[in-house]
Amino acid sequence: MAHQSMDILSKVLEQTTKVVEEKLDAQMSKLNDIDEDDLERLKERRLEALKKAQKQKQEWLSKGHGEYREISSEKDFFGEVKDSKKVVCHFYKSSTFRCKIVDKHLTILAKKHVETKFIKLNVDKAPFLTERLRIKIIPTLALLIDGITKDYVVGFSDIGNTDDFPTEMLEWRLGCADVINYSGNLMEPPTGPQKSGTKFTKVEKKTIRGRAYDSGSDSDD
Repeated sequence: MAHQSMDILSKVLEQTTKVVEEKLDAQMSKLNDIDEDDLERLKERRLEALKKAQKQKQEWLSKGHGEYREISSEKDFFGEVKDSKKVVCHFYKSSTFRCKIVDKHLTILAKKHVETKFIKLNVDKAPFLTERLRIKIIPTLALLIDGITKDYVVGFSDIGNTDDFPTEMLEWRLGCADVINYSGNLMEPPTGPQKSGTKFTKVEKKTIRGRAYDSGSDSDD
C-alpha cells in the first residue's frame, strides 16, 4: 500500500514538473519574441534621442555656447541673454586678480556644459546693468534662466572662501542654481583636500531674487 502511494505521488510530481516546465518554456519563448521587438523599438528610440540631442547641441553651438566669451557692452548682454535659456555672466574688472581665477574655471565649464552660455562683461563698460543688478562685489556671477536673474555667486564665499577652490566646487554651486545640468549630489559640495581655515557654505537649491549684498563681505584686489 505504501509502495503504491509512493508511485502515485511520484507520477503527480512528474506531471506537475512537466506542466511547470511547459509553462516556463512557453513564457521564455514569448519573452524572447517580446525582447526582440522591444530591443528594436529601444534602438529606434535611442537613435531618435541621439539625433535630437545632436541637433540641440548644434543649435547651442550656433548661439555661442561651448566657449567662454567676452561681450563688449550692455546691449550685447541683453541680446545674449534673450538668445539662450541658461546663461552665466561673469561681471569682472581687469584689475581684480580673483576675476582671472574665475576666468580659468569658467573656460573649463563652458566646454563641459554646452547647455549653458558662459560670458563675461567688464563692469566699467556696463554701469547701468551693474547698478540694476546691484553688483557691488567683484567678481560676481549672475545666473540667468529664461532671461531672469535667478541667483548670484558673489566673490568666493559660496565656493570655499579660498583662491584655489577646485572647478568642481564652482560647478556644484552652479548646479544648485539649476543653471547647468549637474549630475552630482546637490545636497553636499564636492569633497577634496581643504586648507586649514577653508570654509564651505552649503547652498540650498532654490531661486533667489532681489538679493542685496554687503560690499564689506569681499573686496576687489
